Amino acid sequence: MNMPKRSLLAFAFVLLPSSLLATSAQNSTDDLVQCLTNRTENFTGLIRVIHTPQDPTYTPIYELLLQELRFMTNSTPKPQVIVTALKESHIEATIYCSKKHGFQIRIRSGGHDFEGSSYISEVPFVVLDLFRFHSIDIDVETATAWVHSGATLGQLYYEISQKSRTLAFPAGYWSTVGVGGHLAGGGYGALLRKYGLAADNVIDAIVIDVNGTILNRSSMGEDLFWAIRGGGHGNFGVIVSWKVKLVAVPETVTVFKVNRTLEQNATALVHRWQYVAPNIHEDLTMTLRISSVDSPQLNRNRTMLIGFESLFLGGADRLLVLMNASFPELGLTREDCLEMSWIESVLVLADIFPNGSSPAILLNRTAAPKQYTKQKADYVEEPISVRGLKGIWEVFYEIEAEAGGMNWTPCGGRMSEIFESEIAYPHRAGNIFLIYEAVYWNGNQTHPVSPRHVRWVRKLHRYLTPYVSKNPRSAYANYRDYDLGTNNFTPIDNQSVSWGIQYFKNNFNRLVQVKTKVDPGNFFQNEQSIPPSKVTRS
Repeated sequence: MNMPKRSLLAFAFVLLPSSLLATSAQNSTDDLVQCLTNRTENFTGLIRVIHTPQDPTYTPIYELLLQELRFMTNSTPKPQVIVTALKESHIEATIYCSKKHGFQIRIRSGGHDFEGSSYISEVPFVVLDLFRFHSIDIDVETATAWVHSGATLGQLYYEISQKSRTLAFPAGYWSTVGVGGHLAGGGYGALLRKYGLAADNVIDAIVIDVNGTILNRSSMGEDLFWAIRGGGHGNFGVIVSWKVKLVAVPETVTVFKVNRTLEQNATALVHRWQYVAPNIHEDLTMTLRISSVDSPQLNRNRTMLIGFESLFLGGADRLLVLMNASFPELGLTREDCLEMSWIESVLVLADIFPNGSSPAILLNRTAAPKQYTKQKADYVEEPISVRGLKGIWEVFYEIEAEAGGMNWTPCGGRMSEIFESEIAYPHRAGNIFLIYEAVYWNGNQTHPVSPRHVRWVRKLHRYLTPYVSKNPRSAYANYRDYDLGTNNFTPIDNQSVSWGIQYFKNNFNRLVQVKTKVDPGNFFQNEQSIPPSKVTRS
């Protein structure tokens, strides 16, 4: 029987005495730390920058931004070293020394990767943690900002609000998400129908490549600049900072949150929403939050709760005129509408802050709850029939769905005006909404994964198959999902083509070309990183 070279290598290690392996691994780690120490004089305060498992700072820093609790176990592979970079020279040294001593790098900015790829690896690795690399420089006159990748969306939103009431940035809802990963994968939020994705509004970036060279848009070239906007996190180098274009918002915006159950005609309202939300005026983004709740008066004891949640760029009077003309079935009233500033709407729509919270709470990068979860995503191109909706409700009546839910985010507006090849994120005209599917459970270190809950969200995903995009069944790169396939850590193969086409559609081939050019040795890699067409070792 022929055994693959990768398997033979692993088999050879099994035959080595465990004490020898441990000694060798420790020697390699010691060599790495020594290399980091020697590489730059800026490493004099090692306790602030380099953290090994023997250091008291190691576990608190590792767990600080570990958002997915199913990976917080004793058996989860952990980094040999964590580098909490404070300046670009720390990043350059980490790349150089990791390459020299045979370690992979995982890059973490906010820690919200759904599969933990920014802080987990099955091979010896270093976590390059950018959470201290979080400065933000806003220029109100040019309506631009330079943002370090380690900043959170909440920090960016707060800093903008301190400079202007009429500027904003079109990115995600959760304030604790890191800028670096969010922009690299696309990044959508309540302003996407007006201004597109976060990545659509990137106008420059600073990247440190595999050779330790610091590049900006001009020196990296348009191919790499195209790839880092929506092509996924951790593929082409370390993106140190982003120059983004800020967008105009009125001093007063309006938010509404209206809930409807099946007894309040929710099925018909959801069906109608599919025709209205993607086509209504681009100043309005009206999302759905879908879950099931107790309903003792029904025979089945469960009903569906549909939350209609919206941000409108304008006052309540204009919103009501628009809604009465386009979606009178919802029965929106003046009492449902809350006028506020844009920064106040960020707090309300995040759904994680107490009522009346000050905008300063956005600076808390650990405000979001850490949970045991499994998530998936879909894009929808044609409205789901009433019969199809009722089938979804049936899946939600199962007991596991008590901790499950979906968010439906409408597309249209600006999203339909941008060509799918404009940046690496491809999901544009033809998509009417994006589905986020999730399930949560109470786990612990001994039982971090609940198989029955994971089976439930996979069942929901299977049920949706006839109603979502096809050839490919598209997915969102920022909602990383290993169910789609993972790399074999080789040049491009059928596995990577499978998930790559689902995330990036026709843009995947160009991403492979860029990867082959800028990182031919495939140094920056993870289970779903863009592979080169062939691996060239330097």
